[in-house]
Amino acid sequence: VQLQASGGGLVQAGASLKLSCVVSGGPFRDHAMAWFRQAPGKSRDIVASMDLDVSTTYYPDSMKGRFAISRDNAKNTAYLEINHLKVEDTAIYYCAARAGYSSRVAVDYAYWGQGTLVTVSS
Repeated sequence: VQLQASGGGLVQAGASLKLSCVVSGGPFRDHAMAWFRQAPGKSRDIVASMDLDVSTTYYPDSMKGRFAISRDNAKNTAYLEINHLKVEDTAIYYCAARAGYSSRVAVDYAYWGQGTLVTVSS
C-alpha cells in the first residue's frame, strides 16, 4: 500500500487548506485513515482519524473545531481540511493507513505517506 500526500504550502494565518492523500496498491475501503503532524523538534501527534465507517472520527481536544477529516472511497483518497490556520499549525502533515479500525497511536499505522509541509505566516 502506497500513500501520496499533497496540498501543503505557504499560507497566511486565517487561511484554509485541504490536504489530500491518495492510496494505491491495496483496498482503500478496508483501511482506516489518519493524519498526523510533526513540527520541528517535536513529536508526531495525531490530528484526526477516521474508521471504515466514516461516521466514526477522532480529534484530540486541541484539534476539534478547525480540522475535518474525510474520505472518498471512489477516489481512494482521504482529506484533511484545516480552517483558520494559525502559525502554530506549521508542521509536516502525514497521512497514515492501517487495516481495520483506526488508532490514535502512530506506531499502530503500517503505511505512511511522505508528508506535506504546511507553513503558516503571521
